[in-house]
Amino acid sequence: MGILMRRIHSTVLFACVTVLYANGQVDNRGEVHILQDSLVKLGHIMYNEPSEPERLKANFTFVKTLVSALQTPHSYSFPFDSVDMVSILKSPDDKFRIFSWHIQLNDGSFLYYGTIQLNTTDGRLKMYPLLDKTYEMKAPEMAITASSEWYGAQYYRIIPLGNDYVLLGWKGYTPNMTQKVIEVLHIGSDSARLGKSIFEGGDTGQNTRMIYRYNRQASMHLDYDTLEHRIVMDHLAPADVRYKEQYEQYGPDMTYDAWKLEKGRLVLVSDIPLMNLPDSKDEQYNDPRKPSNHPKSGLPPQ
Repeated sequence: MGILMRRIHSTVLFACVTVLYANGQVDNRGEVHILQDSLVKLGHIMYNEPSEPERLKANFTFVKTLVSALQTPHSYSFPFDSVDMVSILKSPDDKFRIFSWHIQLNDGSFLYYGTIQLNTTDGRLKMYPLLDKTYEMKAPEMAITASSEWYGAQYYRIIPLGNDYVLLGWKGYTPNMTQKVIEVLHIGSDSARLGKSIFEGGDTGQNTRMIYRYNRQASMHLDYDTLEHRIVMDHLAPADVRYKEQYEQYGPDMTYDAWKLEKGRLVLVSDIPLMNLPDSKDEQYNDPRKPSNHPKSGLPPQ
């Protein structure tokens, strides 16, 4: 799927969200249970159907069905706990929640989908759709974007930091490489902003998000340590110095670093002592199937 097709796909999905919102809210809250059942069935197709067109078709219907469910008055309180193929995170202050999920393509790449739903006082729907523009971002580490220009990921942790929120996400990327992402989210009165220069340490002073790239067969720990108020992570390195910056050759080197939360910023602390590190969250996601050779994602040749 080329960049043009990705742009068309995102635009069509955004149009569906806009039309559904304009048609008004669903009056019967009980209907959301029926819609959840439909979401579960569609989600099974999205993650298990061998045919890529059928997976994308199911996802298209999934988006429309989810929006219909969210239009139910006071749907923010509905947990959607049966829709376990989607990551749903509430902010610690309960101001919003984030839905995020992925679709794997046959060439080994991924598409990401999501939305931010605000907790409104009158129960009406207010949300900011997240539109994946991964392959259109030339320098994602330096970008500050609206939700319509999202560096897609599936999020598993949300951490408050001053007036912002830090998101930790998993990002399957290519047949040979996986990523983990530290994203910064700011929720405004009429928009959501992604990316902020809050990283201090090493050569990261200009970064607006951190992207960690490593071999697809490896597993990187990246999670929040609530006792120490820090984000703990594996330090990544190539298997051999000859492979420097060839990130398909990177993996954990048995040392650990951390981003310490200090006064609205993240300060890097290198080579921290750590024992019995918990497993990473990669097991929450489906193991990738072996990709076929047809190029559809706009990825460079592998």
